[in-house]
Amino acid sequence: MTNKIAIITGGSRGLGKNTALKLASQGVDLIITYRSKKEDADAVVAEAESLGVKANAVQLDVAESKTFSAFATTVKDLLSNTWQRENFDFLVNNAGIGINTPFAQTTEEQFDQLVNIQFKGVFFLTQTLLPLIADGGRIINISTGLTRFSFPGYAAYASMKGAIEVLSKYLAKELGARGIAVNVVAPGAIETDFGGGVVRDNEQLNNHIASITALGRVGVPDDIGGVIASLLSEDNRWINAQRIEASGGMML
Repeated sequence: MTNKIAIITGGSRGLGKNTALKLASQGVDLIITYRSKKEDADAVVAEAESLGVKANAVQLDVAESKTFSAFATTVKDLLSNTWQRENFDFLVNNAGIGINTPFAQTTEEQFDQLVNIQFKGVFFLTQTLLPLIADGGRIINISTGLTRFSFPGYAAYASMKGAIEVLSKYLAKELGARGIAVNVVAPGAIETDFGGGVVRDNEQLNNHIASITALGRVGVPDDIGGVIASLLSEDNRWINAQRIEASGGMML
């Protein structure tokens, strides 16, 4: 039986890296994207290959929608040359940034940057790759716990993720005829370098988040990759158009 193939945007670090390696450990082949740090992406590819799967890294800036057509051509060539296939199975729209700025001080430039990366990028990259996604495939979009509860400073960021959650329902509806399931994974606060590493490095914030989380600690990347991999497994093939929050029970 041939391996499934997953594309993970932002797969060189953080949650994307963890997801990539979790999928690799389950025999899923990989195409990961990175924006600037090729050496980090190459290290993930090497680690994935050591687990016995095929893996490739391709440069992509998800904020630059005009590059998506060329990226799709690169993917098509990779699929043909590496796998002798015309399609892939799983798309994980993970790449993103965090901007923590009070609503009153949020600039139009910050807003536009978040739109381009978190919403427009996901919308049009998914659209561009649709012809290459196998019927019966899966799409996972990454949201945030901040669409359910509010922390000051994340008005713009969380608004984009709210848009992603609505978009995911429409994708599930419109792609259902092709057997493609679309779900959202919404992590809580996670110790990564996301947003400048504030959750990981600010002890006061870390302790506060732990205190409002039912399981009593802040999340780590290992808490998320398995959730995404599980949603892509055959065991969860009937889950569709759902928002799965993985936050350890924040703000209950």
